[in-house]
Amino acid sequence: MNIINIKDKNLFYIGGVVRDEILGRKSFDIDITYVGNAIEFCSKFGDVIQENPDFGTVRVNVDGQEVDFASTRSESYPHKGHLPVVDKIGCSLKEDVLRRDFTINALAKNTLTGEIIDYTGGLDDLKNKKLRVLHNGSFIDDPTRIIRGLKFSVRFGFELDEHTRKLQDEYLSAVNYDMSYKRVKKELVETFNLNSQLAFEKFINEGIYKLLGDKADVSDVNIQRLVSDYGAEIPWIIYAGVFDLSRLPLTKIEQKILDDVPQTILKTDFELYKVFENARIETVLLYALKDEAGARHYLDDLRKIKISVTGKDLQALGIAPSPKYQEIFDMLLREKLSNPEMSKEDEIAHLKFFENTL
Repeated sequence: MNIINIKDKNLFYIGGVVRDEILGRKSFDIDITYVGNAIEFCSKFGDVIQENPDFGTVRVNVDGQEVDFASTRSESYPHKGHLPVVDKIGCSLKEDVLRRDFTINALAKNTLTGEIIDYTGGLDDLKNKKLRVLHNGSFIDDPTRIIRGLKFSVRFGFELDEHTRKLQDEYLSAVNYDMSYKRVKKELVETFNLNSQLAFEKFINEGIYKLLGDKADVSDVNIQRLVSDYGAEIPWIIYAGVFDLSRLPLTKIEQKILDDVPQTILKTDFELYKVFENARIETVLLYALKDEAGARHYLDDLRKIKISVTGKDLQALGIAPSPKYQEIFDMLLREKLSNPEMSKEDEIAHLKFFENTL
């Protein structure tokens, strides 16, 4: 691993980038930590782009590359379930890694010597495919670590160690709902965007859904297959939409996806078409969780059907513009849904046949 050219005895890669290198995986999270004040350290060699003195972080341009550096820091949670506060910037490396979520994310690698620093037994946990928190109050401090544990479990095929499982079960039996739901949503998005049926099943079976509330409309439909078959711009909401999302800070689009899901089973092709004609794919896939056959029928067969006759065609037939037009189009649509091979000429002939009713 040689992400930067800077070498210093006090500079370390830390967290996921070290874990992923040991696992032989490509890393998407690159954390670089300086034991001391990173802002002061970086001022010596790079063009500073942005700095945050409160957290001791700095972004600099190094050889044309934007790189984020963090000072070692210790944190505490005076308000459990919410963002921590920084107690000290420039603490020891050990103090810094002990604020992290799981031992496998508390490994550090010295940029100068390449030495792996492991204060928490993370190397053994990587070898044994175990997820272990660093202290008994970990989930109380930050309940979103429960969702992160699920994410790592699915990504790496790891399982919670026995004590961590006990701590998780204890927390989920008495959830403190005064927490940062912005952070909860972030972890849900990252976890369910993996498009994993296993993640969904674990979310239910392990009771993790209780972080959201008591509602859990369990479906035996394979969501992973649905998303793979039809795609979705916002896949996470198809998984999460069966739970109580009232506490989450949803966007207008996300809320509309949920609101547009019909509460009853649609019984005819015409109903399916009219309800989903202008709906997002996520709404249709959420409906599929209670009527998979109907949703697939719409997506595979019905949605590609379009009537060819336009308002101009109706005017050419002597039908003056009026609210009656919608009734005419709906009548044609019903016919075309029954006979998708109808041509435009067939549609016009059909109109002429029924012109006495128009």
